[in-house]
Amino acid sequence: MSFKILDPTNEAVPVTRQVTPRPEKLTGRLAFLDISKPRGNVLLDRLQEALEQRLPQIEITRYTKPTFSKPAPDALRVEIQRDNDFVIEALAD
Repeated sequence: MSFKILDPTNEAVPVTRQVTPRPEKLTGRLAFLDISKPRGNVLLDRLQEALEQRLPQIEITRYTKPTFSKPAPDALRVEIQRDNDFVIEALAD
């Protein structure tokens, strides 16, 4: 199976990226990062409902960036990395 990764940044020369291998089983802690764009929280709400039904063994914690226009603060990134096994970031409008 191959994937095409779409990068929302305006790169004159696209960066080559590889998809991280998927684990065979999902267990552990999952972070949802809302980047504070409009309706990103709605996307995460729906995704959380679906994942809680399909993967009850996953613990989901929600985080929010102060603003979508800047990278997440270092302290927030450290906390997410320290306390979670996976991250889903919501981009929506």
